[in-house]
Amino acid sequence: MSDRLKRREMQKVLMDELRLMHYPIAVKFFFVEEELREFMDNAPHYEAVKPLTFCQFEIAARMKGQTVLGTKEKLGCSNASFVFGWKPFDEAEVKSHLKFAKSREQAERFVRTKPRLPEGALRAFSVSPLADSYFPPDTVHFYCDNLQAYHLLVDYMAAMDVHPLHSNLTVNSAACGSNVYSYLEKSANLITACGGTYNSGKMERGEVNVTIPSDHLEATVQRLIDRVSVRGSASLIGAGDHFPGADVCKNCPMIVFRKHDKR
Repeated sequence: MSDRLKRREMQKVLMDELRLMHYPIAVKFFFVEEELREFMDNAPHYEAVKPLTFCQFEIAARMKGQTVLGTKEKLGCSNASFVFGWKPFDEAEVKSHLKFAKSREQAERFVRTKPRLPEGALRAFSVSPLADSYFPPDTVHFYCDNLQAYHLLVDYMAAMDVHPLHSNLTVNSAACGSNVYSYLEKSANLITACGGTYNSGKMERGEVNVTIPSDHLEATVQRLIDRVSVRGSASLIGAGDHFPGADVCKNCPMIVFRKHDKR
């Protein structure tokens, strides 16, 4: 099976079994000019008309199924520009984080301790639905609800034999910072929405962010498939339940269903 077909099959399994509302986002970082040129020449894609936040680039991929190329000139977010290595550390970045910190010194430390790509190394990035990724992505970003995130990361921990899984929560850089973290650390991450993600990224349903290194995704999906084959569904809460986590009180005597008898 080709890599592209495999990604298509993985997306179908994830969408069907975890009841995802949004497409998993394949995030690709371009560091090599030749690779970027191949993408631009051969991959059908969109480009932003005006500068956008990274969260807004991702809207096209997860909600509209579009592949979008992002460049330094079209990234209109200083937080993402900093973690992508497109903007140096400066006083303006510290000032933008003062509202999160008790002091200027703490705000500076918060900025400096964010995950960050090597300065000036990134040429561009692309976001697309996992099934449509032209190149193998570097990370896969999920916007999902609480229990979808739980099921996804439990399968990740089992597949990768990692427990406990430590999250990397940073201020003001949920989507951009989490993808960079997973890329650099080769580890999955769970992070809430930041203010920017929530407001510009359209997360009005209270979604959380899960990012997984692309190299770890196949094993995670295989673990999900193996569980479904044994339990009859993806649910870790109720065997055979086809929604990953029914929102009902456990063991409630009122919530009982019996098959209708025609007699």
